[in-house]
Amino acid sequence: MVLAVFAGLPGVGKSTLAAAVAAELPATVLAVDTVDFTLRRYGVQEPRPGYAAYGVVAAVAEEQLRIGHHVIIDAVNPVRAARQLWVDLAERMEVPLRVVEVICGDDVEHRRRVEERFKARDHEGIPDWVRVLERQAEYEPYLGPRLVVDTHLAKDPVPSVVGYLS
Repeated sequence: MVLAVFAGLPGVGKSTLAAAVAAELPATVLAVDTVDFTLRRYGVQEPRPGYAAYGVVAAVAEEQLRIGHHVIIDAVNPVRAARQLWVDLAERMEVPLRVVEVICGDDVEHRRRVEERFKARDHEGIPDWVRVLERQAEYEPYLGPRLVVDTHLAKDPVPSVVGYLS
């Protein structure tokens, strides 16, 4: 069993890569954005937006690990506090933690992806390019072991990611 965290800014390709890797392993993918959007849709208000979504995903991940499933967390994970949640979970469940930091090394392509995704979605919470740049300014650099995947350069990153997680 492994707890994998796919982290990176919105629009870099985390969800697409997570889904492809999950199909190969197989693994359960738990997306913080999905939980956050659903909480908002049902009128859940919180003083720290997004905080509850991380907690819900961590609780579901723990249950999935307990029954023996590989788990992939799909989340921006912009700050150390969010990242520590996964460290603590992996330690508590006694499973390895593997971080895959997903980037898009071409700003023009990244912006195109963000703008296309923003236009295609009808629910609130999908960030536009300005919000992604704001989140980029808040994003703390990752320290420690991780696999960095540039979805703009990598032709087929799935095999190397699966190898890293195995």
